[in-house]
Amino acid sequence: MKQLSKNLALLVLLLLIGQRGFSFDFEVDGIYYGYNPDSQTAYVTRGDQDYSGSIIIPASVTFNGRTLNVVGIADKAFKNNRNLISVTVPEGVTYIGDAAFCGCSSLASISLPNSLSSIGYSWDRCEGAFYGCRSLKSIFIPDAIKSIVEKTFRKCGLESIIIGKGVEEIKDYAFDACTNMKTVIIPSNVAIIGESAFSNCSSLDTLIFEDSDVPLVIKYKERDESGIVAYIYGPANLYFGRDCQMKNVLNYWENLKTLSIGKNVRNQTFPYCNVLENIYSMIETPESLACDFSSKVYANSHLYVPTGTKEKYMAADGWKKFFMIEEMNVSDMWGGNGEPPTDDENKGKCEKPTIRYTNGKLLFDSATEGAICQSTITDSDIKSYSGNEIQLGVTYNISVYATALGYQNSEVATATLCWIDVEPKTEGIESGVAQVRANAVLIQSHDGTVSVEGVADGTDITIYDTSGQMVGSTKAHCNYTTIATNLRNGSVAIVRVGDKSLKIIMK
Repeated sequence: MKQLSKNLALLVLLLLIGQRGFSFDFEVDGIYYGYNPDSQTAYVTRGDQDYSGSIIIPASVTFNGRTLNVVGIADKAFKNNRNLISVTVPEGVTYIGDAAFCGCSSLASISLPNSLSSIGYSWDRCEGAFYGCRSLKSIFIPDAIKSIVEKTFRKCGLESIIIGKGVEEIKDYAFDACTNMKTVIIPSNVAIIGESAFSNCSSLDTLIFEDSDVPLVIKYKERDESGIVAYIYGPANLYFGRDCQMKNVLNYWENLKTLSIGKNVRNQTFPYCNVLENIYSMIETPESLACDFSSKVYANSHLYVPTGTKEKYMAADGWKKFFMIEEMNVSDMWGGNGEPPTDDENKGKCEKPTIRYTNGKLLFDSATEGAICQSTITDSDIKSYSGNEIQLGVTYNISVYATALGYQNSEVATATLCWIDVEPKTEGIESGVAQVRANAVLIQSHDGTVSVEGVADGTDITIYDTSGQMVGSTKAHCNYTTIATNLRNGSVAIVRVGDKSLKIIMK
């Protein structure tokens, strides 16, 4: 009987302790508070009624004539308050307890202050502070927080996160099963990532590890039959800017298409995958590659390396297995900024061709090795006429661009070619062909400047806009003349050479 009484007394005591965990000391304006007499501060806790709608927590609260600073949010303070929509946490609050917002399925917005230094604290708890907040789409982790503890955002609806510059560790399961998350940027200050921190993030498309001289430790475990278990979900795009044995994190990244390797990486072991399309390596002096990609990747992926280093890569163990090694300016490589470029965007452009005319031939040239110029030439005189008199202009409009294997097409170069009589025309010819000596004149434009080539010295050259206003004039000199105008690209210019006029489009 005595033993039964003791057990009942112990049960009552435990119940009372449990009730005190959910109790409050006072209530002001619908918010329940606990009082810490040692620090003479207040903290938000749960009360008789669930919170709902939008809650704005004040920086201080006055009760019975005493004003107290609000410094925290207690464990389970808002737990399972399913009608809670938004919470504003003021400056001065330094902690949020375990399971504080767990199960708040309608919570769509929470503003966290810079003073906040901890969110949750114990692995022994089965629920993180924001566990299951399915409506919460984004979060900013303040700089004062050093660690994102276990399960803090597990099963949240997060699409994006900003991790503060003070965070040093992301612990186990911190963002597990955040199935809406698309992009994760791990800042340079993070040194440790726990097991399964980003597991089951099935929408994760881009994972970026910022450049850092500090090696990154990513925890993992092994299992007996299958070897290494993956704890970071394999995205489509990965930028890695520091030392870490990525192969230890995930043995097979079936979605990875773009891999970018920062210049500071020295421990060159990377995930095994089979669908890589583009690899950007910013490393100036490649070491031997410590892991193997698949034979399909070696044969089909583009490996872009810094300009001037191709020979080094072709001589380095592992790297030399790639079929397609191409040089690129490091500034043009994808380093985690924006979306990775497409294959076409990776290709450099052919140099814009130049146009010359000499000895009856048009000559095109591009500085890109192996480039072939593709041209279109139109002649307004080639047409059918009805009438007894025809005025021939003998004017050709020329457009040309360059193509080359492995390059994008160049910009289009344009020019106008015409002939200007040097001697008076023969009048009254009834049959045969009139032999009239003429000079070939090539006219081009670029950024408001018109160049005229092939005109005899001293010939007047004048340029007008379509309203008839003169916008530039000079006399030909040394076979090649340039005239600056205020005409914009795409506008029409009328170029008068001697007594001949023709229209050109400014390019």
